Amino acid sequence: MASMSFALTRFSGLSSKTTLSPDFDHSSRRRNILPPNRVGLKISSSSSEPDLSVTVNGLKMPNPFVIGSGPPGTNYTVMKRAFDEGWGGVIAKTVSLDASKVINVTPRYARLKTGSNGSAKADVIGWQNIELISDRPLETMLKEFKQLKQEYPDRILIASIMEEYSKTGWEELIDRVEQTGVDALEINFSCPHGMPERRMGAAVGQDCALLEEVCGWINAKATVPVWAKMTPNITDITEPARVSLKSGCEGISAINTIMSVMGIDLKTLHPEPCVEGYSTPGGYSYKAVRPIALAKVMNIAQMIKSEFGEKDCSLSGIGGVETGYDAAEFILLGSNTVQVCTGVMVHGYGHVKTLCAELQDFMKQHNFSTIEDFRGHSLQYFTTHTDLVRRQKEAIEQRKAERRGLKSDKDWTGDGFVKETESMVSN
Repeated sequence: MASMSFALTRFSGLSSKTTLSPDFDHSSRRRNILPPNRVGLKISSSSSEPDLSVTVNGLKMPNPFVIGSGPPGTNYTVMKRAFDEGWGGVIAKTVSLDASKVINVTPRYARLKTGSNGSAKADVIGWQNIELISDRPLETMLKEFKQLKQEYPDRILIASIMEEYSKTGWEELIDRVEQTGVDALEINFSCPHGMPERRMGAAVGQDCALLEEVCGWINAKATVPVWAKMTPNITDITEPARVSLKSGCEGISAINTIMSVMGIDLKTLHPEPCVEGYSTPGGYSYKAVRPIALAKVMNIAQMIKSEFGEKDCSLSGIGGVETGYDAAEFILLGSNTVQVCTGVMVHGYGHVKTLCAELQDFMKQHNFSTIEDFRGHSLQYFTTHTDLVRRQKEAIEQRKAERRGLKSDKDWTGDGFVKETESMVSN
């Protein structure tokens, strides 16, 4: 599964013959109305409700909450429900040219709980899936994309796509998907399980040379914004993110699920999820992965800020978002949008209302009026361990200096006279 976790005018400036360079203009596939530049911490005295709307790569959304690619975006009915409930955008379940090669099994999910192995009453903190991409015929999904865009022309629908190592295959898939009117493409370079032998999913995202080549094919063909979805199952996630942006992608989505073995049933001695007595490693998501996701998002955001400067490169944060306060953390680390997938499977589509209310509550606490007022604010507080040691040493010295005596005769007090005297004795 792609993750367990806007309307756009067509552009004619790019064709399949377009040659991309490291200085690819990331604004070429966006509307002319670009979002304002990010600003630092901003305090507003306005008493009105905080504005949750965002504009990302020229795509306007009423709020930053996006349905992540997976079961919550698997067909027309559920995607329509997401729009009706108020989600800022929807990323459909990943599609490819030949769905007949996609064969899922059941059961395909397993949960990690806080209690002992097999505890029925404990809280769920982790979720594993061994689900593949969409097994529905591509033509069926395309018809539903088109129907959704006709019924919700002002809402953002993003197609998640993945294909085998074939330039013509990628070009055909992009052409057919774009004809439905979708607003953007998210490229699944990160599914951790299923069909690696066909050079799909994480098999591409973990090989930067292969990733650069495939991104070149995609961005030479695509006429809508392209987001590259990153795998966390790699030593340095900034490397594929950098390659993707340099190869023309407008945005990065991170993270996809973490390769995992959910556990062993201590009664049967079989792994979970158990299919005819057997299992296979799958993708891990939900609340327990959030600290890992935050670290990866922070790394990518720092890289984008340092190397891509004022270019309009976006970042969509994914991983264990269950509350609006969780979302605030991702935004504070530079995310433009926040994707939710497993959270929808646990709480339902109406959960977006709670997410929005909680995010607005956070914004009110700090007097933020817009998402841009605080996006990326907390990045400034990350440094190296060596620098932490230096900062603490300086702070300790400063505190010692402040305790060493009085600065002026006017500072003497009657109650603390003895202690004040001692503070100026050197031995």
